[in-house]
Amino acid sequence: MTTAFAILSVVLVLAPLGAIFGYLVYRGIGSVNWAFLTQTPKPPGESGGGMANAIAGSVLILAIGSLMGVPLGIGAGIYLAEFGGNRFGDMVRFVSDVLNGVPSIVIGIVAYALVVLRQKHFSALAGGVALAIMMVPTITRTTEEMLLLVPNSLREAAYALGVPRWRTTLSISLRFTAFGNQYWNWRLDQPTAALPLQIFTYAISPYDDWHRQAWAGALVLIILIVSAVAAVRFVVRRGTLGGVA
Repeated sequence: MTTAFAILSVVLVLAPLGAIFGYLVYRGIGSVNWAFLTQTPKPPGESGGGMANAIAGSVLILAIGSLMGVPLGIGAGIYLAEFGGNRFGDMVRFVSDVLNGVPSIVIGIVAYALVVLRQKHFSALAGGVALAIMMVPTITRTTEEMLLLVPNSLREAAYALGVPRWRTTLSISLRFTAFGNQYWNWRLDQPTAALPLQIFTYAISPYDDWHRQAWAGALVLIILIVSAVAAVRFVVRRGTLGGVA
């Protein structure tokens, strides 16, 4: 009975994801081609073109957010796991948990006030700042939990050999856990396209060709997300097994 219930639960969890992915493949696979991945959008009403600028813009925003959010999140997670057994550590955990529950629209408003209003226009930097704010609490808590899984015997062995605490954390604990035109723009202080925004713009347009490209863009976005998650899980699993070995 328990096994049947567990299997049913797995099916109920995976069924919506499978249905969404299958429908995206059905609606979008026909429009995914080399031109879609390498060309910029055509003028409204003209068929053809692609979302290369939006893909590049998404990568740029992700890179900015990662450069700002990943070091801060990992550093905060290391502090909480290794030195956070005090009142300040509890406060950092509380703030991280609160930030994890803040709606993304609120974070967007904060980024708008901090960056967009100062620059007087939208930019890749503004998107990167918003993404970094969302990334930091998740990375912080994940890093802390991963470091807490490291056996204390490894740390104690390093201390017994005279290894400083900071080097033990970086070399042993972390290793154990394995952790130019109207469309193209690479300037951080200028507006840039992004896949979610371009998908939305195309989806609400009155042009059938843009609707097809919106489905194709959604499919590409899902594939990129699934690929990124799979790559991270592979690296973490391989690194963890290597640390155990």
